Amino acid sequence: MPIFEITNDEIRKIPETSFSAAGIRERGDLQRLLRNQIDVISPDTLVIAEEFGEWEDSKRRIDLLGIDRDGNIVVIELKRTEDGGHMELQAIRYAAMVSNLTFDKAVSIFDGYLKRTGSESAQEPHRPTGEVVRSS
Repeated sequence: MPIFEITNDEIRKIPETSFSAAGIRERGDLQRLLRNQIDVISPDTLVIAEEFGEWEDSKRRIDLLGIDRDGNIVVIELKRTEDGGHMELQAIRYAAMVSNLTFDKAVSIFDGYLKRTGSESAQEPHRPTGEVVRSS
């Protein structure tokens, strides 16, 4: 589907290209940029893992694993190929793999992701500096 640029004087078709032709790599470029700006493709989603592969008897990895505002698991699998490389079968496989993910496991996955990226823990509540917490 063509994309057009609209100016005051004309509508101009933008030439087609591909990720390969533009020198854009799947993991090093697309995945790296999307993990920090996931709202570009999936608004109200929090990335909880990158290259997630904690499966028994499988070496498969989900490029980006997220959770949306309603608590639904979001699987983001990036493809640079024109044909998608059997993505419909991969989608079914990944849906089955994440179907038994519990809230506690999702928190644990996110905690590991935050530690690997140098962020604070998902399991400790964030409190603004200087806030005093009193127990009753």
